[in-house]
Amino acid sequence: MSAASESPPTSADTSDPSRSPGRWIVVAIPYVWLLVLFLVPFLIVLKISLSMTAVAQPPYTPVIDFANGVSGVLEAIGEFTFDNYIWLTEDTLYLNAYLSSLWIALVSTALTLLIAYPIAYGMARAPKRWQATLVMLVILPFWTSFLIRVYSWIGILKKEGLLNQFLLWTEVIDQPLTILNTDWAVYIGIVYSYLPFMVLPLYAALERLDDTLLEAAADLGSPPFRRFWQITFPLSLPGVIAGCFLVFIPVTGEFVIPDLLGGSDTLMIGKTLWSEFFTNRDWPIASAVAVILLLLLVVPIVIFQNFEARRQEAAR
Repeated sequence: MSAASESPPTSADTSDPSRSPGRWIVVAIPYVWLLVLFLVPFLIVLKISLSMTAVAQPPYTPVIDFANGVSGVLEAIGEFTFDNYIWLTEDTLYLNAYLSSLWIALVSTALTLLIAYPIAYGMARAPKRWQATLVMLVILPFWTSFLIRVYSWIGILKKEGLLNQFLLWTEVIDQPLTILNTDWAVYIGIVYSYLPFMVLPLYAALERLDDTLLEAAADLGSPPFRRFWQITFPLSLPGVIAGCFLVFIPVTGEFVIPDLLGGSDTLMIGKTLWSEFFTNRDWPIASAVAVILLLLLVVPIVIFQNFEARRQEAAR
């Protein structure tokens, strides 16, 4: 066939969906969102962390003055210092606060997972007509103020509270328990507050589970416990990972729950951060604490996501 007989390419043949303006707008929206609400505030906090404490308003120096032009900006940048980060390594209070926060977040995440998994499994196995109602019941606590929900646990956990009164009435105990202002109260408050964040991803993963896999395993003689560990749990791992991230990350920097339910010896980085900002008014130190906390949380997540992406790419 001659070249003259070939039909010229139409606009539909030459159009590239990847060059569509609408596609680029859709892709750009989340990046702009992250730039405005994450990267820019992070750079501001990073700038403050490299400054020095001052008795002024704001209580730190240097302040970059763009009115002095490029030379003024460069001069202010030249005054940045890493002394605040060095100070954090010399004071064991901050190291203990980081380690305590990570431990409390880890234990709370494990407890939340143990409680949330049976709930999500029961929701996924419930009749279809009931599942929407069960999901609504899970998110129902969000309709009430978070602060009010945490405050309510004070009335439940204190010595003359509802829990001790019930245990005394049932004669399970003969003296009131000291639960409030302890780490146990913090764990209870965290598990209660963040339970929906674990239940919903688990329910989404379990609800998509193909029942024919379980039926085939049952036909081959696999007992229920073995079917769960070899089929159900591995297929629900994306929901487990998502739920653990949704709980672990905010709990690490939690302030309200340990402040209201914990005791004076409950050490978490959120309380330390608040004290530096509002009690000591040492914004540079507080900003350095926040930057390190962010790096402790973000860097492992990025590494894990890259590892998962490579693993999935290799499995294809």
